[in-house]
Amino acid sequence: MLSKNKIKLIQSLNRKKDRDELGLFLVEGNKMVEEALRSDYQTETLVCTSEFAESVSEIQFSANEIIETDKESIQKASLLRNPQEALAVVRQPDQGKPALNPETDLYLALDFIQDPGNLGTIIRIADWFGINTIICSENTVDFFNPKVVQASMGAIFRVKCWYTNLDNFLDEISAQKIPVYGTFMKGDNIYKEPLSKNGIIVLGNEGNGISEPVSQLITNRLTIPSFSSNASKSESLNVAIAASICCSEFRRR
Repeated sequence: MLSKNKIKLIQSLNRKKDRDELGLFLVEGNKMVEEALRSDYQTETLVCTSEFAESVSEIQFSANEIIETDKESIQKASLLRNPQEALAVVRQPDQGKPALNPETDLYLALDFIQDPGNLGTIIRIADWFGINTIICSENTVDFFNPKVVQASMGAIFRVKCWYTNLDNFLDEISAQKIPVYGTFMKGDNIYKEPLSKNGIIVLGNEGNGISEPVSQLITNRLTIPSFSSNASKSESLNVAIAASICCSEFRRR
């Protein structure tokens, strides 16, 4: 049975303060919950229908607690408009500094990304293009925000996000002569510039782009040119779409 206290705990995970205090986050949807159960993350509580439990019978016991209930009860606890047959309360992993090798590997750095959907999509893009860590400014939206988790479509269990003072981090990186790329409205055409297999690609805020302090640390300013002949063309690209184009172009070389 899904108790009122358990429902209250589940819904509290919509708030960052509560997620941080409890060290937990919420995963919803059949596919997402199955990915959580198969991942290295610890599932504290699995709430699901008996049909879902049967479909994941070989992995369901990786959860510390299993509550089988009906869809109506799941709907009462869910943060989604149209919940499915399962949700899970998952333990946040250690968020310490990961092992970074920008001398050989490629990373994304996010400067004040605000929209949870954008961050979740960027996590999914990073997973697709084999980028295993994203460096986030301290004012970027929370990695474990339920909308971020949902938009990542399971990639959150394979890609790490590290929150840090982005100015200081990039200052250290550029001092090591490691390339730091940034996306700007005015820069060098990404399709014509030589691109390295390693370094940092910085993506800026949805409305204001890369902040001035961070822009001073960019060693290679890139732009994604528009091919539209329409005088009233779109002013800019969505940051997640820009991330996808950049990752694709870097990996293509």
